[in-house]
Formats: sequence, structure tokens, C-alpha cells
Amino acid sequence: MAVINLTKSNFDAEVLNSDKVVLVDFWAAWCAPCRMLSPIVDQVAEELTDIKVAKVNIDDEQDLALQYNVMSIPTLLVFKGGQLVKRSVGVISKNDIKELVLV
Repeated sequence: MAVINLTKSNFDAEVLNSDKVVLVDFWAAWCAPCRMLSPIVDQVAEELTDIKVAKVNIDDEQDLALQYNVMSIPTLLVFKGGQLVKRSVGVISKNDIKELVLV
């Protein structure tokens, strides 16, 4: 499944109202660890078709980053039933991401 680019205007519909587990990657173009994690997140999106994978550029969507207390990037948040259920900060392996979304 393709990765969804999130904004404040589509966040509720794509994440909070989703009937699937949603993995959200908070990132920025200038962040080297984010650039390392991004292709791994893309691979997870291709391999796990039963979840939704989305990304938030914190430079464009600072309000979302503040709303979810994203203080360091990359940060991965996992939502289930519209609720934040897990959080991971920093670069992690593909297997760790897969374990993160198993809720």
C-alpha cells in the first residue's frame, strides 16, 4: 500500500477514523536519521498491506508534532481505533517496526 502524506486537514480521516492500525512516521528532510528510516518504513508499507502507513513532515505540520509531543525525530506512532497505542523514537530495524505495529 502506498504511504500517505499527512496534513492537519487529512489527519483525522486517515488516522483517527481509520479501521486499520496506522503507523505514522514524523520526519524532516534535513534529518539524517529520518532519511535512513524512511526507506525502511516504505518497505513495511509494501509488505504489511493490512495496516496503513503515513508520514508527517514536521516542518510543514508543526501543529501535529506538538499535538503528539514529538520532540525528537524520527518518531513512529502507532494508532489503533483512533488511539495512540505505541511510540518509538529513533531509527529502528524493519523487524522492530513490524513488532511495533502488532497491537
